[in-house]
Amino acid sequence: MLSALNSILRKFGREERGAVLVEMTLITPLMISLSAGVFEFGNLLHEKLLIEAGLNDGARYAARCNQAFNATLNCATYAANIAATGTYNCGGDCSIASRVPGWLPANVTVDLNYLVIPVTTDANGFQNYHSSSSTVRVVRLSTSFTYAGVSLLDYLGLGPITFSSAHEERYIGW
Repeated sequence: MLSALNSILRKFGREERGAVLVEMTLITPLMISLSAGVFEFGNLLHEKLLIEAGLNDGARYAARCNQAFNATLNCATYAANIAATGTYNCGGDCSIASRVPGWLPANVTVDLNYLVIPVTTDANGFQNYHSSSSTVRVVRLSTSFTYAGVSLLDYLGLGPITFSSAHEERYIGW
């Protein structure tokens, strides 16, 4: 009985046909995890870029919006809508048209008077800002958004990722 078992084990040890199967069994989980990580990082980066582009668009609108010229404009609301959806009026349900799933105009903070910088002139007659008024105003849009993807990072126990981003523009008006 012992010699029969020894014979089978020797034969099994010389067999090479299953070597590829063993190697694939060891490598496949690693390759799938690596591929999933690359996909997840690409999706995460894509959403971050969409959020930054939205903030850029909204801040550009807010920097040119002049509520004093047209009292019916709501510059802050329109800028937040443009940032999150790409349009000033999302038609009631902004979640349908949002650039990033789950990112709504309510997540965008609009500060139309983020900075008010006085224009000064030095001893040589140079101004710190070229402006027709005595101050320069800067508008700022900012957001904080938690990534809600499939998240391989949650699986690894690293928790959710929160994007924080902002964009500033000098007020121009129209």
